[in-house]
Amino acid sequence: MPQLPDRRITHLLVTGGAGFIGANFVHRTRLTRPDVRITVLDAMTYAANPANLAGLTGVRLVEGDVCDAVLVEELVADLSAAAVGGSGDCGTAAVVHFAAESHNDNALRDPLRFVRTNTEGTGILADACVRHRIHLHHISTDEVFGDLPLDSHDRFTVETPYAPSSVYSASKAAADHLVRAFVRSHGLSATISNCSNNYGPRQHPEKFLPRQITALIDGETPRLYGAGDNVRDWIHVDDHNDAVWTILERGVAGETYLIGADGERTNRECVTALLELFGRDPEDVLHVTDRPGHDRRYAIDPSSMQALGWAPRFTDFSAGLEDTVQWYRDHRSWWEVSRKDAEEGYRDTEQVLG
Repeated sequence: MPQLPDRRITHLLVTGGAGFIGANFVHRTRLTRPDVRITVLDAMTYAANPANLAGLTGVRLVEGDVCDAVLVEELVADLSAAAVGGSGDCGTAAVVHFAAESHNDNALRDPLRFVRTNTEGTGILADACVRHRIHLHHISTDEVFGDLPLDSHDRFTVETPYAPSSVYSASKAAADHLVRAFVRSHGLSATISNCSNNYGPRQHPEKFLPRQITALIDGETPRLYGAGDNVRDWIHVDDHNDAVWTILERGVAGETYLIGADGERTNRECVTALLELFGRDPEDVLHVTDRPGHDRRYAIDPSSMQALGWAPRFTDFSAGLEDTVQWYRDHRSWWEVSRKDAEEGYRDTEQVLG
């Protein structure tokens, strides 16, 4: 596969760019590469927030579904034309594909929505990128590999077989396979990254860390699935997005990269750290019924990214967590209504233990 050394990107189409990781990617890009022109395609579901992109210059927001083949074709064609018009080279344009249904609890309630958005949407996007000779970077998850034993020191690598255990992770695994098939059979220029759990600002309060943070801000008690022994490998969202840019500029087309920051912690350890930040009793936790099929442990081997010269900046999880808490303190209006809606949904599925 051709290498893309020091590739200069001038035009981007970012799918899902009004959601958590995508919006932070747009902000990070405006900060570090202010000359890049960005079009965001987002369906503006409950998980997106127009406030995430408010006030940004050089960013065009298009409200629409990644499964809308006509719209995707139009946007990818526009991307190609803009890149050629600016430089004579489609190689200066790329699609960064964040758009996905991602919350496992929702996948239990409405699995086919995940199949459509995550799998069909990726296929539609890849097909358009082939026609217009646009590079596609597909954002995936470490959950496609299934889980690891709690007492293991193994980590996921680029050679780890896929073994998804939820409809969410299965739909993302299918999307990964589709991208690779388009590379091999249709000549698509593409890269894939599988990342560990992200944390940071602008994450919807249905997710684990912001759910606990916003509960504590409201003076409530944080909640843990079961005993809280499940392990996640945490990375700050800015580190993830810097890694994506490293892949865009230095990655090898056709390759997969695993993004992680050696951030393994149990869910209980995360909640304890938050309780300490709020000056609360570390035992002040409500244990609730566990999620069906809850994966035990995720852990990423980041050597594929280290080979590209990337390293995380947020190596102090406690400091990153404190900054994240402060963002939620400062942006109550951003999450207040979303938190209320999310908690109403949890009331239908959770039962306090003991």
